[in-house]
Parts: sequence; structure tokens; C-alpha cells
Amino acid sequence: MTQNRFFFVHLQKTAGTSLLRRMKRQFGLDAVYPNDSDGDPIARVISVEHLVDRWRVRREEIRLITGHFPLCTTELLDEDFTTITVLREPVERTLSYLRHHRTTNDVDRERTLEQVYEDPFRFHGLIHNHMVKMFSLTTEEMTDGALTRVAFTPERLERAKKRLAAIDVVGLQGEFDAFCTELVERFGWDLGEPAYINRSGSEDVAEDFRARIAHDNALDIELYDFARGLVGAAPASSAGSS
Repeated sequence: MTQNRFFFVHLQKTAGTSLLRRMKRQFGLDAVYPNDSDGDPIARVISVEHLVDRWRVRREEIRLITGHFPLCTTELLDEDFTTITVLREPVERTLSYLRHHRTTNDVDRERTLEQVYEDPFRFHGLIHNHMVKMFSLTTEEMTDGALTRVAFTPERLERAKKRLAAIDVVGLQGEFDAFCTELVERFGWDLGEPAYINRSGSEDVAEDFRARIAHDNALDIELYDFARGLVGAAPASSAGSS
């Protein structure tokens, strides 16, 4: 097994949990952050401060860091990482997140997707141009990890593109098997058989709601099309143009 350390920029609802299950096969539980030794199940996947604290304790054994941490988090760990990530078409990513949240949170189970979308905490924290934020945040402006609120400007999009281009292995959720094959061929990993989990089903969604999501997440759509260019895929059609 390679002795590189890996940092997986896990974007919400991009097949990251399925990938993590397979990567645990390669690295073993003790070499993955987080594992059951890392405390609170929520803090360990979202709190940068919690990660930094646990890194001080477990640094020597950790080979893979996962969790919903912005890319700039690597700068706080004083380590060279091989970086990997998976992106997803932004409208479908958002709808998947909304369905999953509604399924797993009893208080919102009877709400419509639009009502969950309009929740300020959900929208600003984990929906609005989520992918651009995860790659563009700086350590200086990051006050609450992935939940940090920022202004979305053309400059932020360009910074996200520049940083995404520097990621060692970029994948697309729609071409997930090819991404896993690249990991196996590049690093010699044993990922085992595909493990598709956390699928949230589907339901009819009004076109005007899809268009609203596309409008609100226009920078994520640009970043996603940029990612498609990086992996040699044809540009995706904007979900807001239909």
C-alpha cells in the first residue's frame, strides 16, 4: 500500500459515502479519519477544529482524511496530501440533498422540497454554490468550516477553478465507476465491489423549481462544466436552460 496521505474533499451527495466505504477496505478503519474513536458523529465530519484536534492525537496512524471539509483545511494540518474529489451536476446534487435530508430528519419529513430548500441554514450552509465554496474558501475567512457564509463573486469562482485544477484526481458522480477505476489503476488500491448507499430515490420536480436551483447555483454549474473539461467529458447542459 502506498504511504501517501490522502485528503478526500467530500462534497455533499456526490457518491462520497459509497466511495468512503470502499476506501475503508483499502486503508482499514484505524488509518481513516474519522472512525469511531473520533468522538461526536456530527462534529467529526463537519468541524474543522475537531479534525485538527484529532489530527494531533492520531496523525501517525491516519492515511486518509474524509469528512465535509473545505480544501483549505489541508493548510491547517502541516502535511502534504494527495487530494481527490467527486463533483455532481449541481441541480441533481441539490435535489438529492433535499430528499436525503427530508428522509433522515423527522422534523422535516412532511415538508416539501421547496420548503427545505428555503431553510436559511440549509440553503446558505450546504446548498448555495456548495462546490464553489468548498474549493474557494481560505483559512482566513473560514469561520465555520463548510457552513461558512461567503459572497459569491467571479473572483471566488476563478479561485475555485484554479484549486480544483490542482486536485490530484477529480471524478464525476455520473461517471463514478470510471473514477474508481482510475483510483485503482493509479494507486494500486483494492476497493472491492461497488457499494451504492444513501440513495435517496426520486420524485417529480417542477421545472420552475429546477430552474430556480440552477439560477441560485450558477457558479456551481460553471465549476461543474469546468470539472467535466478536466476529466475529458463533454460539457453538461445547464439544468436551468430546459
